[in-house]
Amino acid sequence: MAMTQDYSKMMQDMMSAFPMDATAMQQAFKTSASFGEKMTRVALEAAEKSTEISGKWTKDMLGRVGEMAKAKDEPSEYTKAISDFAAASAEMSAEHMAAFAEVAKKVQMETVELMLAAGKDMSEDAAAAAKKATESATAVAKKPASGAAPV
Repeated sequence: MAMTQDYSKMMQDMMSAFPMDATAMQQAFKTSASFGEKMTRVALEAAEKSTEISGKWTKDMLGRVGEMAKAKDEPSEYTKAISDFAAASAEMSAEHMAAFAEVAKKVQMETVELMLAAGKDMSEDAAAAAKKATESATAVAKKPASGAAPV
């Protein structure tokens, strides 16, 4: 009867021949987590600022609607109130859209800075891991095979 080969033993032997250092993986995880934390901070700051702008815009607009809705003595005053409201609304829209644009511009700049820093960190981590793996593989290759007869 044929004996089945013990693949688990073979895999253990193979993996022990190529030792792996988990610190590179841990460092990559830390780098990734740090990047995620910084990106979340940028997004939350932008959301907070955008909410402030929206709230101010709404408050200003409701104040203008209140002014426009007041009872007038003359019909021409209603026309003037609507005209004033439209002009103020256009002006407020431009101001608030500019404020939103500033928030977007800040987010874009911070995101680019974070992406560049993360790319640099990750490439440094990868280079260090590759160097360490090369050194380990070279050391294993130079080690004489156990049980081999000298030539």
